[in-house]
Amino acid sequence: MIEYFTQHYWLFWTIIVFVCLILELTSGDFFVTCFAIGAFVACGVSLFDVPFWAQVSIWAVASVMSIWLIRPRLVAYIHAGGDERLSNADALIGRVGRVSETIVANASGRVKIDGDDWKAVAPTVSEDIAVGSRVKVVSLDSIILTVEPVD
Repeated sequence: MIEYFTQHYWLFWTIIVFVCLILELTSGDFFVTCFAIGAFVACGVSLFDVPFWAQVSIWAVASVMSIWLIRPRLVAYIHAGGDERLSNADALIGRVGRVSETIVANASGRVKIDGDDWKAVAPTVSEDIAVGSRVKVVSLDSIILTVEPVD
């Protein structure tokens, strides 16, 4: 079997490509992908009967070059617009929910959004907001939502 691999180095490099791509699925940072790219280049070179030590050198150089040249572009492409995504409680601003406990004027109540119950206040309203009314989240202070009624 070893003799077969020494005569068919392209198969060795193909296995390395697939192993690296499978490993990349567990990390997702495109670092291991660069080694797969290097192995792909070495696979192509192995078809020209180049000595194994030269193939390994080419693999190393191609891997480093792809880490330096390709990885930053892949990461930037995948994470494009990532700063614009809101997460956690910040994603609640602008959302509409239903009052689950009456929001008393100049006091607080509770609002349900996507199954989560939040403490809420409505400082701009002079009268109570009844249970079942729809409200829109306008701001957030720690874990207390500031809401206003939706017409």
